[in-house]
Amino acid sequence: MSTNEIAIHEHITAGQRRSSLSASRLALGALLLRDVVVVRKDWAIFVLRTIIQPFLLCFVFLFVFPKIGQSIGGGEASGFATVLVAGVVGISIMFQGVQSVALQMAQEFGFTREIEDRVQAPCPIWLVAGEKVLSGAIQGIISACIVLPIASVVHAKGVSAQISVHWLILITIVPLACIAMGSLGLVLGTSFEPRNIGLMFGFVILPITFLGGTYYQWTRLASVRIGGFHWLQTIVLINPLIYVNEGMRAAFTNVPHMHLYIIYPVLIGFCVGFLSLGLRNFRRRVLS
Repeated sequence: MSTNEIAIHEHITAGQRRSSLSASRLALGALLLRDVVVVRKDWAIFVLRTIIQPFLLCFVFLFVFPKIGQSIGGGEASGFATVLVAGVVGISIMFQGVQSVALQMAQEFGFTREIEDRVQAPCPIWLVAGEKVLSGAIQGIISACIVLPIASVVHAKGVSAQISVHWLILITIVPLACIAMGSLGLVLGTSFEPRNIGLMFGFVILPITFLGGTYYQWTRLASVRIGGFHWLQTIVLINPLIYVNEGMRAAFTNVPHMHLYIIYPVLIGFCVGFLSLGLRNFRRRVLS
């Protein structure tokens, strides 16, 4: 093959590569736009879905309990409020990832097989799944922006959360947490059959929620021990939500929390692990 022929071949190959990348980028944008339109069309449902649980948590623990003289958090009410507000932001991110990715995917893998329309887009199969995670992460960021102001003001007189925003941590930990929870939603949505999706909440979401540090700091679990072994503090380290909630406390408060040099690498590890497993499951479900 002559030099000119080689140059022509390389030019054609590069053009085809750019064409493929351009098509994938346009398809990704179209899929994201579709999700944006769906959320905008049902924005009231999205807002209610986002705020109802955090609002009820703050209303009961920070408004009703102080009014009736019920002790909360095993200590001073405002201190518990500070811990809880960061926790409800974290839990709203988790539920947004699960609801916007796992439940939506269960519906699309159901009887209608709507997912087949998605995978016909001119882009790789993994990009379709990646768009789901990205969409869930964006919705998680929006939910955090909605929940934090509400959780900060829903409390009884004399009870207030001490919010102190650390912006560098905030702009890095919140997107990372949203991607991790969106990736978790991808794993759950591709692991459970649509008819068994209810089991996901009983066997996965419920334990993650109650052992995820929403109502308490991870550092306080050191007092739960058998002999000298901090068994509960050790077991919950397998729970991704504990790192999300501790990251929210690092971003929004000055209360003691898990070290950031642990939170960041572990959340990145969960992102990689959940994405790898979720993409593999997604491809298997689509091609089956």
